Amino acid sequence: MENPIDSIVDLGLVNYVKHPTNPNYIVYRFPDVHRADSFQFELEQKNIWFERSEEQKGQRTFHLIGIHKNDYKKTVHINYIVEAKHKKPLIPFKTLRFGLLLLTGGLLTLAIIGYCKRQNVLASHENNGVSINNHANQ
Repeated sequence: MENPIDSIVDLGLVNYVKHPTNPNYIVYRFPDVHRADSFQFELEQKNIWFERSEEQKGQRTFHLIGIHKNDYKKTVHINYIVEAKHKKPLIPFKTLRFGLLLLTGGLLTLAIIGYCKRQNVLASHENNGVSINNHANQ
């Protein structure tokens, strides 16, 4: 399988790319300083060498951290940990999350009960010798 950093197309789905001038390096791009600091801290804990820089794009500042491609597998795991640590919930309000969970559970329960009752009705029709197809044709 092809290495993901060797892909020609960068759709912005990941926050790392090949270094623009040195193919032996990978550059991680973080939109905020807190994620970059967390990533740097984890790299220091694992004794992984890196370089750090900043880049202005429009009115946003991206924090760039370059690592050697030999450390890619270690750093991609660190990247997932950092992203999970700083991820905001999809539904920010706990009561709404809990309410949606209850609603979904209730609807699923009703669907299962309806399915089971329908199976009982079909079984009782078969036991009485009544065919559903014959009953519909009359």
